[in-house]
Amino acid sequence: MKINENFDELAESYLFAEVARRTKIFADAHPEVRIIKMGIGDVTLPLAPAVSDAMKKAADEMAVKETFKGYPEYEGYEFLRNAISGYYGSFGVSVSSDEIFVNDGAKSDCGNIGDIFSTDCTVLVTDPVYPVYVDTNIMAGRKIVYAPSTAENGFCAMPDDNVHADIIYLCSPNNPTGAAYTADQLKKWIEYAINNDAVILYDAAYEAFISDDLPRSIFAVEGARKCAIELCSLSKTAGFTGVRCGYTVIPKELTFDGHSIKDLWYRRQSSKFNGVSYPVQRAAEAVFSPEGQKQTRENIMYYKRNAELIAKTMEKLGITYTGGRNSPYIWITCPDGMGSWEFFDYLLEKANVVATPGEGFGKCGKGCMRFTSFADHSSTVEAMERIEKAVN
Repeated sequence: MKINENFDELAESYLFAEVARRTKIFADAHPEVRIIKMGIGDVTLPLAPAVSDAMKKAADEMAVKETFKGYPEYEGYEFLRNAISGYYGSFGVSVSSDEIFVNDGAKSDCGNIGDIFSTDCTVLVTDPVYPVYVDTNIMAGRKIVYAPSTAENGFCAMPDDNVHADIIYLCSPNNPTGAAYTADQLKKWIEYAINNDAVILYDAAYEAFISDDLPRSIFAVEGARKCAIELCSLSKTAGFTGVRCGYTVIPKELTFDGHSIKDLWYRRQSSKFNGVSYPVQRAAEAVFSPEGQKQTRENIMYYKRNAELIAKTMEKLGITYTGGRNSPYIWITCPDGMGSWEFFDYLLEKANVVATPGEGFGKCGKGCMRFTSFADHSSTVEAMERIEKAVN
């Protein structure tokens, strides 16, 4: 028996596992210290009342023979797919319910979608990048090329016509940098994909945080239905990090090599995925109800106020940053020329605050740090006060 040797090419430790390891070592050595975590993007507010009520009601239905549900449809219950379709329509994008696949979170589909593509494909990712895009393709043995996202291009990498790619991962608003693409910028990526006969895997997990006049879906841009798959999550939109639910949109007209991508994905899902539970799908449906939208928007605004506070603190300290306005992430340049892990250790020791070293997101993340806005507000206020004292 042999293992998949591609695993030997992975970094020794997943980024967030290393953050947790270092944090634990410090915490064990200093049990009297209260550490404020602003690294991993886990939410802190509870589910909206409309959402939890729907989940409870659905759980009760599962205890009654007449309303009990067994295996769900592989693509998700029609009631949820209709609700998601209506949500897209609310901001002017047409997506039909039979183009939607319900999943247990965008992370799963970001990694699993590669099952339907050849391992001979060349994968393009922007750098810095969400590690899942890179790690899952290393596991598959694919060649990976990088498009640098730097301060010079506003952390919005653009295509290079001299570089060929078959699979393109884009995330907007971006994790980790918080930068978001304009419609014109996305149009250039769409043209590049069509010219290369490539597919764009578009991660829209943070679209609900957009305030400016920016696309909330790649399908708001002409040509995207010919080359793009969109992946979205309720983790940050509605606090589903522990509930697990998201969705993937594959247009009917999307074909490659004579194959319907939608049909291939359905075939894959029916073999490897048994769907999302009925109570969770009813909870997700409630997210898109008028009351659910009102309540979840209030939670999003809570996190955005945290992001604004972090951004203002960085301005006060003279630290350059991006993100925060259309994203829950604030991406800073470490002060005094510090390296990412060096500043991580400094903040942990001097301010007892945890953020995520930019270097863990790629070469272009060296000397940078990602803060999240998902802590509770009082902790965010305290963390910024501590950082002001530590950095000044």
